[in-house]
Amino acid sequence: MKSDSVVIIPTYNEKENISNIIAAVLGREHQFDILVIDDNSPDGTAAIVEGLIAENPERINLLKRAGKQGLGTAYIAGFKWALEHGYEYIIEMDADFSHRPEDLVPLYEACAVHGADLSVGSRYISGVNVVNWPMGRVLMSYYASAYVRIVTGMNVRDTTAGFVCYNRRVLQAIRLDEVEFKGYAFQIEMKFTAYRLGFKIKEVPIIFVNRVLGSSKMNTSIFGEAFFGVIKLKLRSIFGKIHRNVQ
Repeated sequence: MKSDSVVIIPTYNEKENISNIIAAVLGREHQFDILVIDDNSPDGTAAIVEGLIAENPERINLLKRAGKQGLGTAYIAGFKWALEHGYEYIIEMDADFSHRPEDLVPLYEACAVHGADLSVGSRYISGVNVVNWPMGRVLMSYYASAYVRIVTGMNVRDTTAGFVCYNRRVLQAIRLDEVEFKGYAFQIEMKFTAYRLGFKIKEVPIIFVNRVLGSSKMNTSIFGEAFFGVIKLKLRSIFGKIHRNVQ
């Protein structure tokens, strides 16, 4: 039976993780379907997913893209696919186990049971819950979120979080083709747009674990985009350029 929820997992060179993360998502007590969006990984990630689809075609799906186009564009493609296929709850999740599969159900229930429009798997709502990150990166992430709160006025502790559940009505209201940013700023832009459109955002405490297998996709240009992007988002909102999509 088709689920009411889908987990979107973007991939680029995740052959070490993809089979295990799919198995872990499928093994939750709530039934989640899966959409993997692969950006032509040279390590054969997509071929692994295709093999898993042959075993479980009703639960696992794959979108293959021509090349590495950025995290934001991958999620936008996934959001459109999920809306077209009738899912009520759409979840963003990393492939590398930094987002723990056991946190999926609380994130889903924050929307499906407790009425949030958007739930955020938050590293900072109950202290600093990050495992195996260098202290410098923890501080950079923590204070980046504080900076975003000050500039935007959002009462969200983890504004750059990438473990997020959307009610479909949020994604229907956002003009997805007008989302500008591709890296960390994409996560901020989506939350800020939802906030400005009046949707209810709830943070759910999670434990974030640094990847064990594969290599990080983080780089300094992503942080730069986020720093300057926040100012741009605030100015855009001041001058009234955030509008609800009309269905």
